[in-house]
Amino acid sequence: MELQDHHLRVKDIGIGTYRENIVFMRSDCAICRSEGFKALTRLIVSHNGKSIVATLNVVKSGILKINEVGLSIEALRRLGVSEGERISIRHLEPVDSLRLVRAKMYRNELKESEYMEIVSDIVAGKYSNIEIAAFITACAGDNLKLPEIIGLTKAMVSTGLKLDWGKDRLILDKHCVGGLPGNRTTPIVVSILASAGLTIPKTSSKAITSPAGTADMMQTITNVDLDLQALRKVVEKENGCLAWGGAVDLSPADDILISVERALDVDSIGQMIASVLSKKAAAGSSHVLIDMPVGPTAKVRNAKDAEYLASLFQAVAQSIGLKVKVLISDGTQPIGVGIGPALEAFDVLSVLRREKGAPQDLRERSLEIASSLMQLTGKWNEESSRTEAVRILDSGQAEEKFVAICNAQGAFKEPKFAKFRHDQISEVSGVVKTLDNRKLSRIAKLAGAPESPSAGLSFFAPVGKKIEKGEVLFSVFAESSGELEYAKEYLNSVDGLIDWER
Repeated sequence: MELQDHHLRVKDIGIGTYRENIVFMRSDCAICRSEGFKALTRLIVSHNGKSIVATLNVVKSGILKINEVGLSIEALRRLGVSEGERISIRHLEPVDSLRLVRAKMYRNELKESEYMEIVSDIVAGKYSNIEIAAFITACAGDNLKLPEIIGLTKAMVSTGLKLDWGKDRLILDKHCVGGLPGNRTTPIVVSILASAGLTIPKTSSKAITSPAGTADMMQTITNVDLDLQALRKVVEKENGCLAWGGAVDLSPADDILISVERALDVDSIGQMIASVLSKKAAAGSSHVLIDMPVGPTAKVRNAKDAEYLASLFQAVAQSIGLKVKVLISDGTQPIGVGIGPALEAFDVLSVLRREKGAPQDLRERSLEIASSLMQLTGKWNEESSRTEAVRILDSGQAEEKFVAICNAQGAFKEPKFAKFRHDQISEVSGVVKTLDNRKLSRIAKLAGAPESPSAGLSFFAPVGKKIEKGEVLFSVFAESSGELEYAKEYLNSVDGLIDWER
């Protein structure tokens, strides 16, 4: 029996496209010819009353028969269709909110209701990655005014689920604005606070422009893909969790925007604030600490920029009912030794296990953040919060809590070193004066981090350390020889990684 012109039979061609729905059709099929479909046309694809928006890729080979249509793995999943079933395809009506994106491209100020239109359409899948990239670019730099950041934040909260932990219950959270390699304080802070009886349902993003995010690092130790039911169960049992935010549909627009920002290597101020605070509000947080490292090669470069960014965080947080404290910290050099998911995990475990060689800067930064959050609740003062945080960490309670959280999330496993290694040897003797955080991160990313979990580098030359000629400055780890060579090529060409005082 011949299929009707507006229907095609599905073929699973096994192509992954991450978050974007892609439909593959032959250029000579009846639908393409009669409807005038061209490559990159946006289409409505329907099956059994369910529809998705997809981007067309045109096929001119024998991979598909004339009455077949291919769907990307993501499109198959979202549509809930299997190979051999029929789907219908039609034009997508013009997306009206794109006019607002064009207005923003010309630096017009948008209203809260207009950001709601844009974000709703993005979450509904009506924007292609190209159109999302246009929106991100239009908002990049310092192009969002305070009312716009508030409007974008509220739109991102309202288009997803929001957790409710009960009336008058204090829900803590923290976030680092980034730009500093290592600095993996979150697992230590969560373990301390949960041990103190405080509730901290921590959901974290994966890396955007850095060699690792907290979710990337935690994935080397435990399962982070928790749905809402599993997340609640872990938190009610252990007072905290360490999950990937993308798996729980909290502020789903944020995860879509992040996936495109990662490709663009862009993380703009306004969108970063909206991203952070929308996730905190959606997670049901009431008290949030923002760690803001400041340094010449950190994301925030100087005290003036830090004060401005802190004021924006406070203003936006107030507008959505969050109590926020901004902690401005030292961002002149990496925190800890490891840079990359597994290598940062080694640092976290070393601090929690109170090992002799544990990085003291990571320990101290974690204690500072934990005690600051304890003070934010009003139940501890500066002295008592510090004393309690130290007691919990030094007694082993934090380590026990961390392992318990991991087991509640499904497993606890030890991270692993990558197979290939290169030791960078110092060619001079002297004292390390300054470091370039961005170049160190670049090395770790070229070695494969965060996509290769055990890739990255271990850094042994902090500011102020006296280094002898022939001493190892850092070790680069990669999961393949090709990636290691790629990182070494960059090392041989880069200048200004370390500034020496001789």
